[in-house]
Amino acid sequence: MNLNPRTLVIILHDIVVAALAWLGAYWLRFNLSLPAEYQAAAFSTLAWVVPLQAVVFWRFGLYRGIWRFASLPDLKRIVLAVGLAAVLIPVVLILFRVQSVVPRSVLILDPLLLVMLMGGSRLAYRAWKEHRLASVLRPDSRPVLVVGAGSAADFLLRELARNPTGFHVVGLLDDKRDKQGRLVQGIPVLGPLADVAAWAKKMGVDDIVLALPSAAHEVRKRVTQLCTDAGLNVLTIPSLEDLVAGRVSVSSLRRVELDDLLGRDPVELDDSGLHRLLTGQVVMVTGAGGSIGSELCRQIARFAPARLVLFELSELALYTMEQELPLHFPELAIVPVIGDVKDAAWVNRVMAEQRPAVVFHAAAYKHVPLMETTNAWEAVKNNVLGTQVVAAAAQAHGVAKFVMISTDKAVNPTNVMGASKRLAEMVCQAMQKPEGTRFVSVRFGNVLGSSGSVIPKFQKQIEAGGPVTVTHPEITRYFMSIPEAAQLVLQAGLMGEGGEIFVLDMGEPVKIAELARLMIRLSGADEARIRIEYTGLRPGEKLYEELLADDETTLPTPHPKLRVAKARGAEGAWCAECLAWLADAAPKHEAEVKRRLKAWILEYREDSRPPDAAGT
Repeated sequence: MNLNPRTLVIILHDIVVAALAWLGAYWLRFNLSLPAEYQAAAFSTLAWVVPLQAVVFWRFGLYRGIWRFASLPDLKRIVLAVGLAAVLIPVVLILFRVQSVVPRSVLILDPLLLVMLMGGSRLAYRAWKEHRLASVLRPDSRPVLVVGAGSAADFLLRELARNPTGFHVVGLLDDKRDKQGRLVQGIPVLGPLADVAAWAKKMGVDDIVLALPSAAHEVRKRVTQLCTDAGLNVLTIPSLEDLVAGRVSVSSLRRVELDDLLGRDPVELDDSGLHRLLTGQVVMVTGAGGSIGSELCRQIARFAPARLVLFELSELALYTMEQELPLHFPELAIVPVIGDVKDAAWVNRVMAEQRPAVVFHAAAYKHVPLMETTNAWEAVKNNVLGTQVVAAAAQAHGVAKFVMISTDKAVNPTNVMGASKRLAEMVCQAMQKPEGTRFVSVRFGNVLGSSGSVIPKFQKQIEAGGPVTVTHPEITRYFMSIPEAAQLVLQAGLMGEGGEIFVLDMGEPVKIAELARLMIRLSGADEARIRIEYTGLRPGEKLYEELLADDETTLPTPHPKLRVAKARGAEGAWCAECLAWLADAAPKHEAEVKRRLKAWILEYREDSRPPDAAGT
């Protein structure tokens, strides 16, 4: 063991403490008045006792531990070392015929004092380092209540003690009755979660910390609702995934975000299957700089592909991904390619050079109102022709699997964007052959925080002081997090055998108006300060989205969050006619686009409401 300066100080401390304990034992034996003859005996025996104790302490490894983390095992070693030394002291004194008189009571008092001094000094140092008396030593720190009294709360209390963040915990709350009234790290468990507002008022607390990283989102949502209704600030510890990965410390408190409340249980992936699909393979992602495309790249990179081809039209988005991925995956080979998915010659050249085994097609126009009128032709051309171009190139160059990202708006579509994605699904179905590339489509709803999502829009409106604009008080949407959506796309890609349309389990739909209210409360405001304004449904917008058409059914899969839609087939001569029409470069008027969509997609029902009637 290296004798660094800190270890030498600790050894010196124990030597001094050993001497004080020995002298103190004499002092106590004679009722705090030590006769002169015994003073000489006490000091003369120090030369034998202290070196003996020092050797025993060294042999018991008392100097391998760190005082800041002193705990019961350290105290146990101290007791054993002091006990052995207490047995050896009279043996040594007799063996070496030390003439000084040592009362028997001294031999008993010395180890007791020594354990108290050595153990007490270590625990006192730890308490000082961990700022156990935070409210006294740091009067500027804020009192907080912690919701949850499990392992996460225990870790949080330890971390807050070691790394002060301006908070000190005054109590815990937990619904488990066997925990109520008990102590965690010396902090009392006051009562159930439902009493959070009452306890906050009683304890003079303005801040609540959620230590529930693995609890159901409904529980977090309920507690957050109680706190925001009471005007309390709600913080949370990082996610369990981040804690396990070591990316952050449990004391890295942050404000509760929408993901914490609307997110769902973690996705269980078939890692071994995905390794077979992706590891050591060339993988290509179109739309690689978009919300879903970029997350797909991050998830794919975890499986160590031989090469990841990023195909993206936006120079800025591609540059951002080119800079980000090497920071987290330095061994990953990246091929950034700027290109348009409708450019058949360029797409074919890229595939011929890179030879991908798997293609994830995420490039699409997806904003419903923007694509509904002036940009209807561009929407269909990009979403349908772009899909066909990439799919045909994949077929021509031996791609094993082609996965297209679809949308819930493709079900009974009432808008051009949804109809174009349904048409893209049908193109993939029509291209499926018994052998060769397997085509798979994956439908899901809105993802939290994606570009074009209502979430970033609401955030900007709240930051500006409102109003927050909602199209209709009853409008609902399905939501999932971007990582969850990307993981399920990978899982669907693995499971697909060709021609399927996978439907993701989106959970329960969320009212957009309630979402707006929740975001306002999370910002620390209320509807008196930031009002909600209803603007009416926009052209092509539904009150609610469906994941399956009326004449469709689903079949279960081995994965609980994935089902297969038994959609209407894509048979007939429409495909050749559609592709010929799309290949004609002449711009098409909105009316013609919608007329063609109605002819090819039987379930398409154009939204005929005038804009000023929307939402009525």
